[in-house]
This record gives sequence, C-alpha cells and structure tokens, in this order.
Amino acid sequence: MKLANKKAIIFGGSRGIGKAIAEAYLKEGAEVFLVARNGEELAVAQKELAALGAPGGSASISEKISIAVADVSKQADVERVADEVKKKWGAPDVLVNAAGVYGPIGPATDIDPAAWLDAITINLFGTFLAIRSFAALMREKRPGASDDRGGGVIINFVGGGEGAYPHFSSYVSAKGGVARLTETVAAELKDDGIRVNAIAPGAVNTKFLDDIIAAGPEKSGKETYEKSLKQKESGGVSPDKAAALCVFLASDESRGLTGKILSAVWDPYETFPHNMEKIMSSDVYTMRRVQPEDRDIKM
Repeated sequence: MKLANKKAIIFGGSRGIGKAIAEAYLKEGAEVFLVARNGEELAVAQKELAALGAPGGSASISEKISIAVADVSKQADVERVADEVKKKWGAPDVLVNAAGVYGPIGPATDIDPAAWLDAITINLFGTFLAIRSFAALMREKRPGASDDRGGGVIINFVGGGEGAYPHFSSYVSAKGGVARLTETVAAELKDDGIRVNAIAPGAVNTKFLDDIIAAGPEKSGKETYEKSLKQKESGGVSPDKAAALCVFLASDESRGLTGKILSAVWDPYETFPHNMEKIMSSDVYTMRRVQPEDRDIKM
C-alpha cells in the first residue's frame, strides 16, 4: 500500500472531498485524524469510514480514525489539535488543508464586508494557521520517517479557475492567496525536507455547488448559475479524482515535488516521477504573471 504507516491530519475531513481523501488514505494503509467544525458530521464520517473495513484483513480500521472538533480559523483551536496530534503520533506525515467555504456570493460592491472577511479568514488564514502549527511538528520528525532530514507533506486547496470569477471575490482572493502561500512556504521548508503543494479539485458536486444554486442567478451570475445547474444534473467531477491526487502527493512517488499547483482533472501527474527534474527546474505548474513576449505580443 502506498501510504502504509503514514499518519495524516485532514482539516475539513467530515464530508465531501475531505472525507473522500480520508477514505483513499485509509485504503492505502494510512491512519487519519479528521478535523471539522461540526461534531455530528465528524461522528457520522468516522462511523461510515470505519464500516468500510480494514484493507487486507488487518487490524480494525476504527483504530486508525481519530476526530477532533475545531475551527481552522481560530488559532487556539488549531494549536489545541496540534497538541492532541503530538500526544498521539508525535507528528503527522501528511497535512491536508481541505476545509473551506465559498463565502458571500454576489458583486463585490453589494456583499457584506464582514462576511467577505470571514471567508478570507477561514480559507486563507486557516490554511496558514494549520501550516504554522503542523510544519513545526514535522520539523521535529526523526530520520527514517518521511524523509531522511525529517520531512512531511503539506497539501493545500486552491480553486475558482485560472482567471476572474465574478460574484465570488472573497473566495478567489483567498484561494489566490493560498497559491502564493503554497509557493512561499514550499521555499521556506525545502531544507527541512517538507514538501508543500496545492491542488485544484475541479467542479465537484459538494455543498459549494448547492450554495451557488441557492443564491440564484442574481447573486451567482447567470452564466455560473446555469453551469451549476448542468453540473448538478451531470454529477460533476468525482471527488475521487482529488483523493487520488492527494494519495500521489502523500506517497513516495512524488518525492522531490514541491511548490507546485496541480489540477486533479487535467494534469498528468502519473508521469511526474519520470519527469521530476524537468518539472522542478522550470516554472510549470506555478502561478505566474503573463508577459507580452509569452503571447508573441510586441509592445
């Protein structure tokens, strides 16, 4: 199994993509520690994941699932969970920052500033808080864990497409920040053997989609609303695609890959192990300013 004996903490692990990642990690032999704000949803997720049974007829899978109720946007909550994880494991091998919200939907001139800031706090500041606490634990890891210098893996979530996303200014501002945060922290933690990457999961049918439809075309925008209705009917992108990419990033197959932003839908990451040197020596899979010469435009 690709993640045998790995220990992974998953923020936003009670439902949707986070839960799919937890299931994939368990199937690959990892232990998981799920964190979310809703205790009831966490308990349900724990029960449902435990019912899957342990792979290969090994020990009870319920022993490999821990949960904690916490708000990722609150420093005291994140630090409390970090203390719990340290007591249980010493340090995690993997941190997945899958917790997030769409925030207020509507034109930037019309939405409530407090709601706008609240979504930034959850999506961007919460990702920072988790990295801050758990990267510190990963730095303490002894040789022989994930990397001979200590090591660990951090996986963040970006989204919202590759350009403007009208009517979702808080969400895309936060996710753009997460992309830059990913690249920056990857550079800071490289010498510690800690790899940091971000993924875009694609148009998955989660509560986010329900929020767009509930907001209606006036707030979501006519084009986005109609696309969302079609996505709801078609079933959207499977969360298993994001989970599969998260397995790859957490495994030794992706050793050496850091500071990159990847699509779970479009990018051929299965080929990366054979092209790692080329990928890491270039700015592919990063967020960069497009200059005139990049488009054969002379100024």
